Amino acid sequence: MAPDAASTAPASEALDRIKSIVGDKGWSAAPDDQAPLLTDWRGHFSGQCALLVRPASTEETAQVMTVCAEYGIAVVPQGGNTSMCAAATPQPHGHEILLNMGRMNAIRDVDPLNYTVTVEAGCILQDIQAASAEADRLFPLSLGAEGSCQIGGNLSTNAGGVNVLRYGNARDLVLGLEVVLPSGQVWNGLRRLRKDNTGYDLKHLFVGSEGTLGVITAAVLKLFPLPKDVQTCFAAVRDLDAVIELLARAREASGDAVSSFEMIGRFGIDLAIKHISGITDPLQERNDLYALIEFSGARADSGMAGNMEAFLETAFEDGLVLDATIAQSDAQRGNFWKIREGITEAQAVEGGSIKHDIAVPVSRVPDLVRTATQAVVDFMPGIRPCCFGHVGDGNLHFNFSQPPEMEKKAFLEHWHDVNRIVHDIVVEMGGSISAEHGIGQLKRDELHHYKPDLDLDLMRRIKAAIDPKGLMNPGKML
Repeated sequence: MAPDAASTAPASEALDRIKSIVGDKGWSAAPDDQAPLLTDWRGHFSGQCALLVRPASTEETAQVMTVCAEYGIAVVPQGGNTSMCAAATPQPHGHEILLNMGRMNAIRDVDPLNYTVTVEAGCILQDIQAASAEADRLFPLSLGAEGSCQIGGNLSTNAGGVNVLRYGNARDLVLGLEVVLPSGQVWNGLRRLRKDNTGYDLKHLFVGSEGTLGVITAAVLKLFPLPKDVQTCFAAVRDLDAVIELLARAREASGDAVSSFEMIGRFGIDLAIKHISGITDPLQERNDLYALIEFSGARADSGMAGNMEAFLETAFEDGLVLDATIAQSDAQRGNFWKIREGITEAQAVEGGSIKHDIAVPVSRVPDLVRTATQAVVDFMPGIRPCCFGHVGDGNLHFNFSQPPEMEKKAFLEHWHDVNRIVHDIVVEMGGSISAEHGIGQLKRDELHHYKPDLDLDLMRRIKAAIDPKGLMNPGKML
């Protein structure tokens, strides 16, 4: 950030100009309107803003950014405020404007033949999924917050979710972007092409940049055939090594049609059953480790039921799977997924939780879980590991709940210590300290500790070239 950016409160004449651009419905200085947007989803960071601004169009966004560039006003772009790392939370000094994109929520176009949908940044992810399904197409990005998160935030954090194994991260699902730059210029990259080798692929600068380079206002997204044959099983697995062997076999048995492969430890299931209403244990016998596996085919007669049954039969015979059940209805499938998605909420009810969103090569997952779990337990006896996540792509939510006898505040004071233990092991294994949640404010210092100096230098050069005044989301990532 430039030394003078956000160092003083914005001039009243600048704020008046912004208010006139967006109209009465497009701004608020009322504390009650601002309060829900000033604290991050996890409740770790809170800030203030000089003005809450809600533009209704790309043109309004561009005009607002032009004023901010002229007066040196820092801007915090915000979507659904579901960030896990406080990337969309303003700083405590209150000199920034909070640019909430929720009013820009139009689905501009669905093109089934080109397998694309064009949407504005404020579209709720679930609404994009529904509009695509109405056209008999699938938009595969799926995550726990899909009923409230917005696609602009999903793209700016390169969101992952449960379908990355088959369809990729958010970065892999975007064909084109429309971005308002810090200067107020509009970069129109809303191309619907799958092949375009005419220079640098500029859209990928903005995907994953967490609003530090510009404001995503619209996107062209890839669609896929809507699955007609979905088979979901919940399986008790022998051990960590068996999980990875099972994943490889699932890919072969399905013809590489595994859309999700989630690993869940027993502690996570117990928490979900304890704290989330309507959840029941899918299997009669208790086991230590489970896998939630989904095969999906585009045709109703694609044979996924037979593939799943044959896959499990062989896994039983070879001792990889100890018990399993295949969903016989949408309701049963929904219960399986409610367990997986309820773990995060259940952890919060249970007490303090120190979290890690890490990734290692899939083959190193067993080593990572065993080594890091032992290291943390040695550091804090009684701590309760809660490991679950997208093992199909090597991304685990490697969390720890407080020992029952310890106070939450005292436990969370060890956040940095536990992070350092886990992240050291992750990096040693060639992994990442942030697989899908981003950096934001929460992991900024960790990024600077582990990222090579040259990588950071290149990132700063890009930032300086596109945002020379340091106005875009200062204090995040860099």
